[in-house]
Amino acid sequence: MPRVTRISELLRRVTLWSERVLAISILMAMAVFFYASVATMGGENWSQVETLYELINRILLLVICLELIRTLLTHELEAVLELLAFVVARKTMKPDLTVIDILLCSISFVILLAARKFFTRREDIDNEINGSKPD
Repeated sequence: MPRVTRISELLRRVTLWSERVLAISILMAMAVFFYASVATMGGENWSQVETLYELINRILLLVICLELIRTLLTHELEAVLELLAFVVARKTMKPDLTVIDILLCSISFVILLAARKFFTRREDIDNEINGSKPD
């Protein structure tokens, strides 16, 4: 095996394992954040709208962590697009948005939907919706 090929393979393996370690680190941090969030949200005043915003914000942050882990492990375009969609959704949920922010978030979401339609295969989307694996 040529030297360049061995170095390339070594770098690929190091990168793969580094991404796995990072994914596990994110998962552990996410578990700590979830536990702290449950404790924090338990003491909140649930008659206020701000509490609901805080809950949604924390849930979306946890989902973003999961999507980031999925992106690190699978390297699929679909995972990246879903990660970006949740980031845009979290940004959209902030109560202090301007009209320009809402417009830009809406445009971003439309672009992500278009990217999903044009850059992913239809069979993959159908399999994901039906819960079956591709043949």
